[in-house]
Amino acid sequence: MLTSKERAELRAQANTIDTTLIVGKDGVTENTIAEADRLLTARELVKGKVLETALMSAREVSDEICAATGADGVACVGYKFVIYRFSEKCQEERNQTGRAKRKETKVNPVRKGAQARRQAARKVREQRNEYFRQQAIEKSIEKAREKKLREQE
Repeated sequence: MLTSKERAELRAQANTIDTTLIVGKDGVTENTIAEADRLLTARELVKGKVLETALMSAREVSDEICAATGADGVACVGYKFVIYRFSEKCQEERNQTGRAKRKETKVNPVRKGAQARRQAARKVREQRNEYFRQQAIEKSIEKAREKKLREQE
């Protein structure tokens, strides 16, 4: 299952690719599913089109192909749809060419400073609470000793 951010990124990538899968009047057949599977293995991201004579909507076609191939539906607009499935073959190619997807983390210095201050304040609070907890324990022990001494006298 794709997250909304991943889906948005894939939709952006799909804008530039050509339509490679076409579903005709026969609808979703075994040949269509085999072709979609082959394309997903080769490219990961496939854009398809449903002809007007198909008597099916793009959403229905996308759902059927996704169920048959194990892909995820990315978008359906008009007669076009986009599907995605991770491919080990494509990942190996990206690793060989040095284009492996790396998650870039953007560091916000303001947020980082605020987090550091909160963490320091939390540490001070915990130390203070521990000190008072120890003081309370020592006082209770001292009171118990005094009470014991009074009872013995």
